[in-house]
Amino acid sequence: MHSRLTAALAFGSLAVTCAPAQTTPAPASSSGTLRNLHGVVKDPLGAAVPNASVELLDAAGKVTLTIASAPDGTYAFPILTSGNYRLRITAPTFRTTLTPPIFLSATGDQTKDLTLNTPTYSEQITVTASGTPTPLAQSGAPITILNQAADYPQSPELQQPLRLVPGVQLTQAGQTGAVTSLFIRGADSDAAKILLDGTPLNDIGGAVNFANLASVGVSRIEVLREPNSALYGSDALSGVVNLTTTRGSSPLPTLSYAVDGGNYGFFRQEAALSGAQHKFDYFNAFARLNTSNSIAADAFHNATFAGNYGFAPNTATDLRVTIRHLATNGGQPNATALYGIPDDASASEHDLYLNAALNHQTTQRWHNELQYGHERLRSQSSDYGEAGLPDGFGDTLGAPVTLTGANGYTVSGQAFFYFAGSSYPNFFNTATDRDFGYAQTDYKFTPHLTGLAAFRYEDERGNTIYNANDGFPPTPSAVDHGNYSYTLQLAGDVKSRFFYTLGSGIEDNAVYGKALTPRVSLAYYLVRPSGQSFLSGTKLHASFGKGLKGPNVGQQTSSLYDVLLASAPDIIAADNIHRLGAEYSRTYDLGVEQQFADGRARLNLTFFHNEFTNGFQYVSTDALVSLGVSPAAATATGYGAYTNSQAFRALGFESELEYRLANHLFARAGYTYLDAVIQHSFSSDALAPSFNTDATFATIPIGIYAPLDGARPFRRAPHTGYFALQYTSRRLDTQLSGTLVGRRDDSTFLTDANFGNSLLLPNRNLDGAYQRLELTSTYRLNAHISTYANLQNLLNEHYQEAFGYPALPFNLRGGFKFTLGGESWRLR
Repeated sequence: MHSRLTAALAFGSLAVTCAPAQTTPAPASSSGTLRNLHGVVKDPLGAAVPNASVELLDAAGKVTLTIASAPDGTYAFPILTSGNYRLRITAPTFRTTLTPPIFLSATGDQTKDLTLNTPTYSEQITVTASGTPTPLAQSGAPITILNQAADYPQSPELQQPLRLVPGVQLTQAGQTGAVTSLFIRGADSDAAKILLDGTPLNDIGGAVNFANLASVGVSRIEVLREPNSALYGSDALSGVVNLTTTRGSSPLPTLSYAVDGGNYGFFRQEAALSGAQHKFDYFNAFARLNTSNSIAADAFHNATFAGNYGFAPNTATDLRVTIRHLATNGGQPNATALYGIPDDASASEHDLYLNAALNHQTTQRWHNELQYGHERLRSQSSDYGEAGLPDGFGDTLGAPVTLTGANGYTVSGQAFFYFAGSSYPNFFNTATDRDFGYAQTDYKFTPHLTGLAAFRYEDERGNTIYNANDGFPPTPSAVDHGNYSYTLQLAGDVKSRFFYTLGSGIEDNAVYGKALTPRVSLAYYLVRPSGQSFLSGTKLHASFGKGLKGPNVGQQTSSLYDVLLASAPDIIAADNIHRLGAEYSRTYDLGVEQQFADGRARLNLTFFHNEFTNGFQYVSTDALVSLGVSPAAATATGYGAYTNSQAFRALGFESELEYRLANHLFARAGYTYLDAVIQHSFSSDALAPSFNTDATFATIPIGIYAPLDGARPFRRAPHTGYFALQYTSRRLDTQLSGTLVGRRDDSTFLTDANFGNSLLLPNRNLDGAYQRLELTSTYRLNAHISTYANLQNLLNEHYQEAFGYPALPFNLRGGFKFTLGGESWRLR
């Protein structure tokens, strides 16, 4: 499915469609055989654009032919010599479109439809919401597309550009390399499906640590902010993030090398080799990042390789293989602001992702795709020894600290750090293997109606091994799943004004069984987009969808069913106890989009309402009885088990503004309001809140490990915003951006030296607001050398995204990039 997006991006704004195109007469080749490139020039809503200038450029950038589109928008070129070409399309009121290089063959007809853009920045091709390449203007789904060249040219990590997406919040528990969680519209951090060229990056149960995802080799990010389990199955509970690997395009090989350094021991190198020769294209890149951070025992490194290899034996067939491998290792100093002393621990990750996709345009109307995906995740968390100050009884404590929350409450004391008697080092290992096969067929019944059917089989295996080095054997937990998914969908339009996507998935999961995941997306234009009037492009849009996700390895193996299966299997049948069910989401959103200033600006307002039910949470023995479990079953669990017992809702609205102020100056900004509330919970915190004995807030209930009923989920801010101001010219590119995050609920998660609650602070607004500003500049000295600089946390704020974990102070880095070959160097 994601390789279908890659096919569309091979022409950039060029949409590859299956509809037959009428062609205007074109001259024959010298052999007398007509070899055409032909198609239709369209506006963003799919209407034909007559009299558009279409130029055919060779690999050197020389215009070889120029024609005008016919009254019905059709165009046709004779292709006399096979090679790499570009198309440049211009028309009044539209932005000039220059496609990336594409190989065109002189041995057969090829159909390529062209979609022009209004001056609005966001008009691009999307595949995430519908499964087939669709102009963004024709989608009713909330989607944001980020391109590496324009939006994150010097960002070493993918989490940086994702902070500039409405409805999305990232929280990093520390500095570079620390665990980074992504929240979409208030959902949990494991609720989004993350894809790389079609292969999921999620661990079993949905977890992804964005701190390990380097930007090297990722040319595009597409964020869908609503569930789409209809297309993507389990884990697409709150949204989908699609990542696309860079593709080689230059006829001559391009070799680049970049090196930069900065304070806090930051040093990074990146090398890439890419190109395209006739039917083959290739891209290889490797990057390594090292930093010591500003906290002791917090050094981090990331080494990532990315590859993309394509072969097109004919104009109808494309075979593509992408691969990504990452190896990371970093210190885990823990919440140093709470303990005053860093922990002696580390975490390492070795992950491999591979995707092979075969696309075939069987007829001009009929497209088919086969995919194989391969994922291998390996991680180890290590604790090398006791840290802290001896308490005289063999245990250790943190240093004396005073903790002050953004809510104004303050406590002082020493936190409990380590129990006496443990042996070190301790290791916690996890392993995940996932292989999947995917088949999709889509058929264009008419130019206004496309049907899609798909099937996916997924085989996933996971295990965790905790070795406490205490004389006992390792304690493993393992799962083995075979899951099936089926998809049916219709997408189309009525008179290029009303656009719809209607579909549903059927999940047949080894853990939670069968489930239906319908989805609807609608868009209607009251006024069509135009570059000739102050107000135009008035678009009403709405979406509805259901999503679902399964448990992770720990949740499944510690669920009520699995625990009883090992300890008291007779109780399962007697009490009619079932396996852990799926967690569900139900989402709808309504919005309006308005273009103005002759199409140079776009304002979008969207209201969303999400319900998350059947959530996984650990329930103690006593609470299991309150939940309706028999006393015998509850007692047989020992301490408790995971159940489907949590529910919460998250509603709010998003606003985003994009404005092309001038040819070289572009601004965008957004604001999101989120009202998220826990509706019911059976965690021990919710059933029996804790209280601090401090007289100033002794009556305020506190959730130590989980939010209370009626409270907000931890670390999700009611108010978030962003802005970016970009200047681009022939030599200089500069961007000033900012992330603005309000106060959030959280917990100190602490036990004091006497095993009491004196270090707990009220959850409400515990985390302080922060403003994170960043400045990036690139200056091209010539075609082969450029220099760049990146300055983060310009205000040098001492803030914490998660309570107790200090973020990096002001930091800067600068370097050079050298490029040889490609379009800048031609053999004579």
